[in-house]
Amino acid sequence: MFLGELTYPVGNITGIGPGAMKSFAALGVFNIADLIRHYPIRYEDRSNPVPLAYSSLKRPAVTIATVQKQDYVPWRNGRVLEVTVSDDTAVASLLCYGRNFLASKLMPGKKIWLTGPFDRNRYGDLQSGTFSFENYTANSPPKDFEKILPIYPLSGKLNQTLLRNAIRSALDRYGKGIRDELPDSIRREMQFPHKEQCLQDIHFPESSLEHERARRALIFEELFLLQISVARMAMSSRRNGSKVPRPWSDRLVNILKNRLQFELTPDQITSIEDIKRDLRDEPRMSRLIQGEVGSGKTLVAFIAALGIIDTGRQVAFMAPTELLARQHADNAAKLLGPLGVRVAFLSGDTGGTSRASLCSALSAGNIDFCIGTHALFSSDVVFSKLGLAIIDEQHRFGVDQRRQLSEKGDSVDLLVLSATPIPRTLTLTAFGDMEISSIRSMPRGRIPIETHLARMRNEDKVYNFVRKELDAGFRAYFIYPLIEESKKNSLKNAQNMFQRLSREVFPEHRAALIHSRIDEEEKRKIMSDFRSGDRNLLVATSVVEVGVDITEATCIVIEHAERFGLSALHQLRGRVGRGNRKSYCFLVYSEPLTDEGKRRLITMKNTYDGFALAEEDLKMRGPGDMAGIKQSGFLKMSIANPVRDLEVLLQARTRAQEIIKSESGFFEKDLENLNRLFETCPPFNENLIATG
Repeated sequence: MFLGELTYPVGNITGIGPGAMKSFAALGVFNIADLIRHYPIRYEDRSNPVPLAYSSLKRPAVTIATVQKQDYVPWRNGRVLEVTVSDDTAVASLLCYGRNFLASKLMPGKKIWLTGPFDRNRYGDLQSGTFSFENYTANSPPKDFEKILPIYPLSGKLNQTLLRNAIRSALDRYGKGIRDELPDSIRREMQFPHKEQCLQDIHFPESSLEHERARRALIFEELFLLQISVARMAMSSRRNGSKVPRPWSDRLVNILKNRLQFELTPDQITSIEDIKRDLRDEPRMSRLIQGEVGSGKTLVAFIAALGIIDTGRQVAFMAPTELLARQHADNAAKLLGPLGVRVAFLSGDTGGTSRASLCSALSAGNIDFCIGTHALFSSDVVFSKLGLAIIDEQHRFGVDQRRQLSEKGDSVDLLVLSATPIPRTLTLTAFGDMEISSIRSMPRGRIPIETHLARMRNEDKVYNFVRKELDAGFRAYFIYPLIEESKKNSLKNAQNMFQRLSREVFPEHRAALIHSRIDEEEKRKIMSDFRSGDRNLLVATSVVEVGVDITEATCIVIEHAERFGLSALHQLRGRVGRGNRKSYCFLVYSEPLTDEGKRRLITMKNTYDGFALAEEDLKMRGPGDMAGIKQSGFLKMSIANPVRDLEVLLQARTRAQEIIKSESGFFEKDLENLNRLFETCPPFNENLIATG
């Protein structure tokens, strides 16, 4: 039996009632497998004695002590029980804060096993207020001493004793005979114990060597299974579909290059060559183009579209919002329309005769380049000869959605774009099924954006600076974390600040308000006015985080900046500095700041490399929350951390790729176990859909 097959409810364990089940559910523990995978976060070593005289806050005492006397001392508005104890080395006080009931359990003359951190008070006396004990019996072994105790994450009414008892019962009842999830050949090569032994040693080790060995094995196993899944998905996606000729033409591409008033950057040229090479290979293309904000990823995508369109095939380009999709459609019409490319736009708001006419033209092959939103998934959207699917801001879409769009044609190649540089750890995990091109170099003439930090009560200085830019004919953004006032907190919000900024702070300038609840047609008009200069001040939420490209915008003010993640801040900062004019970003924060908040803002001020920021963001926020967007089932791991365990991840990736490339080299038993495992316990959800 594999661990993933243990789907009996956690309530099957004696001592776990309805109340405890609710507390377990808050920890994500619903069945026996979840319980056994609820690994310790640390251990308390009570296997070696530490006498009172040698204990400290960092080195807890572990000793046999005798109760000398009891007393009560003043504490707050009452009294607290003070118990004096001693061992062969020293005398110490136990302060029973909130536990005066221990008077009946710690009577003078009683012998106890005692542990806890001890410190000296201002008089030099040893004392502890966070101690644990159990009765000492000469002829009976202690229950929780002379051993290493696991310490688990808790929730609700759970305590360590209940968790230890529950996990021990689960292992005794269900843990015998659990089969290995690693192939035997790899387990032997890595010198890992069997899975059954690993589970025993990770929860109830006899020594630190045992739990470290089990921990390494379980981390490797988890990352190995993830990499096997990613590798199989990559192979499946590239082999699916019958192979058809996938030619490329440079004719229209060269015409466009000659019309551009600038040269492509080295990274853009390399990315285009990567795409052309993919199209020459037999497996269909599955490539991710990641790059800095404003580095020219969209232009690379348009050039890829031209290379396909000029051979008689169609291209679909999907963006996560109508605002972004319309901007892409407008840009495509300006750049590609003069070359004879027939561009169309489709969104959920496209209806009636317009939609019917567009779908008819698309299925007849009279549209070359269709740009839209999720509406491209619709059943009535049929392509005549779809050759390339492009997806912008890929982290807003799931694996299954990418697959759906690529299945709109025969052997469709896939190109996805990300303005959020993806840390190496995640490229080896969640995007391991894709080849990756990175655009780090920026177009010539771009001036680095100057970033400043400002306290919330010093906004007037920021406003005065912004006023000078507005008076000079430039544009400015003001960004807020909330749309409207909230009863839960006192954060500034876009609606109230729009009124204040437009009436009190900048009455001489025309402001506009934009957020997710505004009608799409109104959004389009607002952005058109902002682009043309009819409005020069835009008050917004993070709805403008991606894709908005206004070269005349030179200032962005992000208020309550401490509420945004590094990737989001970097994306927002990228809304300015799109031209050759010096631009500025003001991060306005409220106090008090947490240590993480300080670190995030200082990192943002001093770092302009989006790839470096992405790595820092991953370290701070963890692999389950990339770019501030929680994803269901994304990298849900029990013990491994791809950031911390990168070296192990690379080892696991190498082994997984070896298996996928040459499964025939493995024992039949290995393959049978591995295939059965994937039927019962996939390491992560392939039908991942963003819910941010």
